[in-house]
Amino acid sequence: MIETLSTWADVTPTELGLLALIAFAAGLIRGFSGFALSAMMLAAAVLILPPIAIIPICWWLEMTASLMMMRGGWKDADRGVSLGLIGGSVIGMPLGISLTMAVSIEASKIIALVLLMTLAVMQLARIRLAFLATKPGLYGSGVTAGIATGLAGVGGMVVALYVLARDAPARQIRGSLVLFLFGTSVTSMLTLLYFGIMDSTATARGLILAPAVALGVLLGQRLFTPKLEPYYKPFCLTLLLALAGLSLIRTVL
Repeated sequence: MIETLSTWADVTPTELGLLALIAFAAGLIRGFSGFALSAMMLAAAVLILPPIAIIPICWWLEMTASLMMMRGGWKDADRGVSLGLIGGSVIGMPLGISLTMAVSIEASKIIALVLLMTLAVMQLARIRLAFLATKPGLYGSGVTAGIATGLAGVGGMVVALYVLARDAPARQIRGSLVLFLFGTSVTSMLTLLYFGIMDSTATARGLILAPAVALGVLLGQRLFTPKLEPYYKPFCLTLLLALAGLSLIRTVL
């Protein structure tokens, strides 16, 4: 069975097993925090596949997680903010994908990982920019998130940085991120198809890894309790920073 699945996914059985473990861990964090699935996939899976191959896989995984979390996300989210971010992201994502396709695979890895680490450090440092609380800041953050998604699949982290500037409760941050990621998943499929990135191999990989993500999301949702809410974001960002740093070191060396 594993041999057949690895053939469909065009990876070795060992690589497929590692990707499944990464997808489960990413789903666990997504279910708990509401974001970071794609960012974690990039941070860890970049050792197996180039970023341009990971991005379409993340579409299937994000859609799996979004469908599972959408009910709670719609109830808790700041919908006006989420819709504004989605609109900006639709504009930015093609720009990010164009940049990813214009540079070498190694350069793409380095750019993606440095971007991931920079965003994580900014959030851990609780950097808040007053500009982000304005309407231009809202749409600008959406465009930036779209570019980050197309380049590195980490648009959720850009949006998380924006939401932090609003001092929103953890549950509202989580809900807004869930709604944003669902909305951008719907629109980003057209972009991925237009650029020829979403092919049969990417689809096979995404569908094969979807059950691992679903299991992780289910467990992660159970961990999201009022007692643990104050700790969810620092934990996720610290983990992502560590994974991205390790991946960057290996890429450079």
